[in-house]
Amino acid sequence: MIAIQEEKDLLGVNVYAEFTLADYKEFEQAVIRELESVNKIKLLLDLTNMSKFTVDVAWEDIKFTRAHAHDFARIAVVTDDQWVSWSSWLGTAFTDADVEFFEDAATASSWIHAG
Repeated sequence: MIAIQEEKDLLGVNVYAEFTLADYKEFEQAVIRELESVNKIKLLLDLTNMSKFTVDVAWEDIKFTRAHAHDFARIAVVTDDQWVSWSSWLGTAFTDADVEFFEDAATASSWIHAG
């Protein structure tokens, strides 16, 4: 399950339980909507309540990130799981955004709003 909060140039995304391809497609649509009004997006991605993700999500993430390599200004990823951090880091190799990983949402939020 995914919850998305859309602000001026910021997307706040929280993932709960299993992150599915349908959830990822919802995220993609939010990014595309946001890009209609701004050049670059800030993304606050909270994965602390995610239990797992499907393989097709990982593949879709790589494809989407490559296609939108220059559309993100900053990406803050919140997770306390080392494996999730590593797999998220792999996807960031395809973007020129400033990417940081955090263990708590408050620190991530402060960082994303500062930029």
